[in-house]
Amino acid sequence: MTNPPSNPPSTPSSAAPNSLAGRREWTALCVLMLPLLLVSMDVSVLYFAIPAITADLEPSSTQQLWIFDMYGFVLAGLLLTMGSLADRIGRRRLLLAGAAAFGLASVAAAYAQTPGQLIAARAVLGVGGATLMPSTMALVRQMFRDARQRAKAVAVWSGVMTGGVALGSVLSGVLVENFWWGSVFLVNLPAMLMLLVLGPILLPESRDPAPGRFDLLGVPLSLAAVLPVIWGLKEIAAHGAHPGYVASLTVGLLFAALFVRRQRTAAVPMIPPSLFRARGFGAAAGLNLVAAFAMMGSAYFTTQYLQSVLGKSPLSAALWSLVPSVVIGAAAPLAASLVARGVRRPVVVAGGFTVSAAGFALLVPAGTDSLWLVLAGAGVLAAGIVVVMSQITDLALSTAPPERAGTASAVLETGQEFGGALGMAVLGSVGTAVFRGGMPDGAPGPARETLGGALAVARALPARAGAELTATARTAFTHGMTVAAVCAGALLLAAAVAALLMLRGATGGPEGGGEDAGGAGAADLPGRRAEPGTRPAPANAVRAQAG
Repeated sequence: MTNPPSNPPSTPSSAAPNSLAGRREWTALCVLMLPLLLVSMDVSVLYFAIPAITADLEPSSTQQLWIFDMYGFVLAGLLLTMGSLADRIGRRRLLLAGAAAFGLASVAAAYAQTPGQLIAARAVLGVGGATLMPSTMALVRQMFRDARQRAKAVAVWSGVMTGGVALGSVLSGVLVENFWWGSVFLVNLPAMLMLLVLGPILLPESRDPAPGRFDLLGVPLSLAAVLPVIWGLKEIAAHGAHPGYVASLTVGLLFAALFVRRQRTAAVPMIPPSLFRARGFGAAAGLNLVAAFAMMGSAYFTTQYLQSVLGKSPLSAALWSLVPSVVIGAAAPLAASLVARGVRRPVVVAGGFTVSAAGFALLVPAGTDSLWLVLAGAGVLAAGIVVVMSQITDLALSTAPPERAGTASAVLETGQEFGGALGMAVLGSVGTAVFRGGMPDGAPGPARETLGGALAVARALPARAGAELTATARTAFTHGMTVAAVCAGALLLAAAVAALLMLRGATGGPEGGGEDAGGAGAADLPGRRAEPGTRPAPANAVRAQAG
């Protein structure tokens, strides 16, 4: 394979410091947020639909689990593949293809007649979601070359991504209550149709001008690495560290080692090692994983607390869980504003981790009737995490070469999937261990395993005995939540220190001193040379900027 030519001369359309995004780009951003919102909502949209699906389709317990999990597993497994593919065939092209697949799969899911059909449709939804997520982030990188504007756009991206997960469960409850369960899928269609109509008009096309051959061997290796680890972590969080789940983790880690070796030795790897040599990218990916760890680990407890400790109905609990969104919405724009005003990004990221640790600290004194304290803790915690994720995402996109924007986005999002599953497994295991220690030795076996099991046993006991077991189980669970909060808070404080040290000197973003400050990372790609004072301006990037 021949090396691509050395850098072409910079052109005004690609390198001028005053190349600001205009109304067209901001309108295109609004269009991009529609699929992003729906992809994030589909993670939680079945929360209230599953009882109606169970009554209609009568799935087995195993089929019910796959109806829930298939979407997330396929999404996580294909992110790396689709990010690399987007860089090769074009981000807009893959985005529109994914939108079409997502829309068709939504119709198939809505009118599924058997559990198998619904599981298959959920798998195709996962494929579509895997194309949409890295493509949207990569197109944001392409459309907003000015660092300050990109920071604002990424803040919007982060807010929509976080809000979609919370909105999914509430929307599910409202739709199922007023229509039938298939409506939770049909709600995707208007947004996907709008994207298919407006996308070709508003969105620029961009790709790597010299991508090389696609790493076909890397695809199965990445799937074999991601899927067993994600599945094992989720099952450990739900059922404990049984040998089968530990074996799944081990197999996944072995394939992960093979995948890394493949990326180091392949002529054209799916994830070029040079991507991690860009100053700040590796640190950003690691810190992003820690942030997802905290976010999903806290959600494991707060959702159960609202329903099983406070006794609220699922829909009521979902509505109460929207209360923290009041502060979440302002977090990312505030962080972008601070960085734009000259506050160093490592300080802002460290501050976000510290705020999140304070949110966990608010959970420590919680009792079995501390609704507002838990909601306040969840809001403060989530606001800090959104600050971290928005700044980390902007930094990673800034430092990654523009032609690798899809791959960089996929790496970040795959790390978030790992971090979320790890947070639920680790913090869930801590809480479960404390819960079991707080239950009386004479309690029935199921009552000592989980809070849900204890409440089920209590309902079958005489009134007084049932009330005593319920109170004991709720106290034990709350104590487990507070112990996990202490552990997570300590981890976040350590992450705050790590951010100050690891991000020192990273130049991506507004404080980098100019448009696309991090774009020079392209010089690290194999076969590319960067002349002093210039940066690559691929032909497709020039067309995208001009468009």
